[in-house]
Amino acid sequence: MRLMQIVRIPHETFNEAVRDGSVGAKNKAILEAIKPEAVYFTEMNGHRGVVLIVDVKDPSEIPALAEPWFLTFNADVEFRIVMSPEELSNAGLDEIAKKWG
Repeated sequence: MRLMQIVRIPHETFNEAVRDGSVGAKNKAILEAIKPEAVYFTEMNGHRGVVLIVDVKDPSEIPALAEPWFLTFNADVEFRIVMSPEELSNAGLDEIAKKWG
Protein backbone atom coordinates (compact mmCIF):
# COMPACT_ATOMS: atom_id res chain seq x y z
CA MET A 1 0.00 0.00 0.00
CA ARG A 2 1.38 3.38 -0.96
CA LEU A 3 1.25 6.15 1.63
CA MET A 4 1.96 9.84 1.52
CA GLN A 5 3.82 10.72 4.70
CA ILE A 6 3.50 14.37 5.69
CA VAL A 7 6.05 15.71 8.19
CA ARG A 8 5.88 19.14 9.84
CA ILE A 9 9.09 20.10 11.65
CA PRO A 10 9.21 22.71 14.43
CA HIS A 11 11.52 25.66 13.83
CA GLU A 12 13.48 25.34 17.06
CA THR A 13 14.52 21.70 16.66
CA PHE A 14 15.49 22.04 13.01
CA ASN A 15 17.26 25.36 13.61
CA GLU A 16 19.40 23.73 16.32
CA ALA A 17 20.43 21.00 13.88
CA VAL A 18 21.25 23.60 11.22
CA ARG A 19 23.33 25.62 13.68
CA ASP A 20 25.28 22.65 15.02
CA GLY A 21 25.87 21.23 11.54
CA SER A 22 24.01 17.95 12.10
CA VAL A 23 20.93 18.56 9.93
CA GLY A 24 22.34 16.94 6.78
CA ALA A 25 23.44 13.78 8.55
CA LYS A 26 20.14 13.54 10.43
CA ASN A 27 18.05 13.93 7.26
CA LYS A 28 20.25 11.44 5.41
CA ALA A 29 19.97 8.85 8.19
CA ILE A 30 16.17 9.14 8.28
CA LEU A 31 15.80 8.90 4.51
CA GLU A 32 18.17 5.91 4.30
CA ALA A 33 16.10 4.13 6.96
CA ILE A 34 12.71 4.95 5.43
CA LYS A 35 13.72 4.41 1.78
CA PRO A 36 10.94 6.56 0.27
CA GLU A 37 9.92 6.29 -3.39
CA ALA A 38 9.96 10.10 -3.51
CA VAL A 39 10.74 12.91 -1.07
CA TYR A 40 10.09 16.65 -1.26
CA PHE A 41 11.12 19.29 1.27
CA THR A 42 8.63 22.16 1.38
CA GLU A 43 6.96 24.82 3.48
CA MET A 44 3.81 23.90 5.44
CA ASN A 45 1.83 26.73 7.03
CA GLY A 46 5.02 28.65 7.74
CA HIS A 47 6.94 25.62 9.03
CA ARG A 48 9.48 23.35 7.45
CA GLY A 49 7.89 20.30 5.93
CA VAL A 50 8.60 17.07 4.13
CA VAL A 51 6.31 15.05 1.87
CA LEU A 52 7.35 11.47 1.22
CA ILE A 53 5.82 8.64 -0.77
CA VAL A 54 6.44 5.29 0.92
CA ASP A 55 5.34 1.74 0.19
CA VAL A 56 4.02 -0.21 3.17
CA LYS A 57 3.30 -3.93 3.07
CA ASP A 58 1.91 -4.09 6.61
CA PRO A 59 0.57 -1.43 9.02
CA SER A 60 3.15 -2.54 11.58
CA GLU A 61 5.76 -0.72 9.43
CA ILE A 62 4.23 2.70 10.18
CA PRO A 63 6.01 3.33 13.51
CA ALA A 64 9.38 2.80 11.79
CA LEU A 65 8.39 5.53 9.32
CA ALA A 66 7.20 8.00 11.95
CA GLU A 67 9.50 7.53 14.95
CA PRO A 68 12.68 8.84 13.28
CA TRP A 69 10.92 12.18 12.66
CA PHE A 70 9.36 12.25 16.13
CA LEU A 71 12.57 11.43 17.95
CA THR A 72 15.02 13.41 15.79
CA PHE A 73 13.07 16.61 15.16
CA ASN A 74 10.03 16.48 17.48
CA ALA A 75 7.99 16.60 14.26
CA ASP A 76 4.30 16.05 13.61
CA VAL A 77 3.65 13.18 11.17
CA GLU A 78 0.52 12.31 9.19
CA PHE A 79 -0.21 9.55 6.68
CA ARG A 80 -2.59 9.43 3.72
CA ILE A 81 -3.32 6.41 1.53
CA VAL A 82 -2.62 7.36 -2.09
CA MET A 83 -3.05 5.67 -5.45
CA SER A 84 -1.90 6.16 -9.00
CA PRO A 85 -4.33 6.94 -11.83
CA GLU A 86 -4.05 3.29 -12.91
CA GLU A 87 -4.95 2.07 -9.42
CA LEU A 88 -7.94 4.41 -9.33
CA SER A 89 -9.11 3.09 -12.71
CA ASN A 90 -9.03 -0.44 -11.23
CA ALA A 91 -11.21 0.60 -8.28
CA GLY A 92 -14.50 -0.24 -10.01
CA LEU A 93 -16.05 3.21 -9.63
CA ASP A 94 -18.75 2.43 -12.22
CA GLU A 95 -19.94 -0.57 -10.21
CA ILE A 96 -19.80 1.38 -6.97
CA ALA A 97 -21.88 4.14 -8.56
CA LYS A 98 -24.48 1.61 -9.74
CA LYS A 99 -24.76 0.20 -6.23
CA TRP A 100 -24.74 3.49 -4.27
CA GLY A 101 -25.67 6.16 -6.81
